[in-house]
Amino acid sequence: MNLYDENRFANKVAVVTGGSSGIGRAAAIHLAKQGAKVCLMDIKEENAEKVKKEIEEFQGEALITDVDLSDHNRVKEGIEEIVDKWGRLDIVFANGGINGVLAPIEDLSPEDWDNTLQINLKGTFHTIKYAIPKMKDNGGSIIITSSINGSRVFSNFGMAAYSTSKAGQVAFAKMAALELAQYKIRVNVICPGAIETNIGMNTKKTPEVKKIEIPVEYPEGSQPLEHGPGKPEHVAQLVSFLASEESSHITGSEIYIDGAESLL
Repeated sequence: MNLYDENRFANKVAVVTGGSSGIGRAAAIHLAKQGAKVCLMDIKEENAEKVKKEIEEFQGEALITDVDLSDHNRVKEGIEEIVDKWGRLDIVFANGGINGVLAPIEDLSPEDWDNTLQINLKGTFHTIKYAIPKMKDNGGSIIITSSINGSRVFSNFGMAAYSTSKAGQVAFAKMAALELAQYKIRVNVICPGAIETNIGMNTKKTPEVKKIEIPVEYPEGSQPLEHGPGKPEHVAQLVSFLASEESSHITGSEIYIDGAESLL
């Protein structure tokens, strides 16, 4: 299979939340190289402009919408802007999110808890809620970025809010998959492990986390595969597969992409 078949997503329109960096950037470029028109939905417009230029360098089409995923009105307006420009929506990659504040549960403020769930879980709900009416006529594929945290791994201390938001995404994806099957809309969730991105910039680890950490020694570190942590491009290839007709019978599935990290 040619990973960059220029006609794979010809005449298809995709939206990628958190498309300005990391996994979102890699997926947006990967989809665009295969013919998709891509909307970068992100609050960080400056970085998104760089990605848009990258896409346009190989004659791809890209649009930027400045959206705070926790604000349902801005998400709705962003989706409308996509359809106003290109007339349809076929692929939704609900990827945007934060690690938030890492703290013991007793030290985690209600505000920090709310912020993580608002962006990660409610933001996913907003994205998919407003995309559904635009996808019903032609069907399509929705892919949600969850994590091994909250699904297979519970030992990353201080990540109670993050893991809860990610576990919620898995349940939401499965509910949505069954509900939307009648419209030929598939919904799958990917669970990456350690990926080389800059999400750490949105992470605040409090000193109190140290008091709940349990020392664990892994044989030769925590990455079984020799190449170490995954790269955004590894996830982008999975997103591309789940967005394509090659995965037409896959829906309601959670797929781990972590190099066996979560099996340790």
